[in-house]
Amino acid sequence: MFFIYFFISVLFSIINAQQNSSSKFWLSYSQDQKIAFINGAYGAISKLKSHHQSEVRKQYFHEKNWVQPYYIERFYEIADEYRSTAVGYDLIIIASHLDAFYSNSDNFNIPLLDALRIVSLAQDGEHKKANVRLLRSQQKHN
Repeated sequence: MFFIYFFISVLFSIINAQQNSSSKFWLSYSQDQKIAFINGAYGAISKLKSHHQSEVRKQYFHEKNWVQPYYIERFYEIADEYRSTAVGYDLIIIASHLDAFYSNSDNFNIPLLDALRIVSLAQDGEHKKANVRLLRSQQKHN
């Protein structure tokens, strides 16, 4: 009997979790909470990139002929796509654009970090790349 109750409660939790989309999560936040979330995401991405650069320098500092491989450069490029350099730290603009992003029903199921990446690319003027990412995300998550 306990097993059946446990199974039903886990199943209900999974179904309920799937109904909570990123858009509901985002739109349930106040403006201050949205700005704090974006600031946290920006900080985490910056810290990750900085820590990785530091570790690469420590590891290869003694090798004078070492050239940074492409995959490391690509990792840094991808990390930078999540942060808008054109907007800087005016995070209200990013929050407003994420609100507009999730106002479109086609974007309801797109994960929040993917949405942040798309919005940041668009803010930096990389509209073609942002549109490609948007279409891929819409196709994948709908």
